[in-house]
Amino acid sequence: MNRAASAKGQAQAGVLLPALPDDLRKQEPHATVVEGQPLISILARERQALDRANSRQQRTVEFYDDIQTRLGAR
Repeated sequence: MNRAASAKGQAQAGVLLPALPDDLRKQEPHATVVEGQPLISILARERQALDRANSRQQRTVEFYDDIQTRLGAR
């Protein structure tokens, strides 16, 4: 009976998830547009910003997948 009560208590306790790293909450700003600046340089900076955002999104996926793996092992 004690084992059943213990199992029930653990099931009701739920799961305590780790904190999401601050980096994964960051929003990537657009490249600033400076009048007279060549459009190609603005495009290049915008693409760099997109690369950073995509890298951050990939780290989010890996973080989530790691949590799923750990919880699935229980």
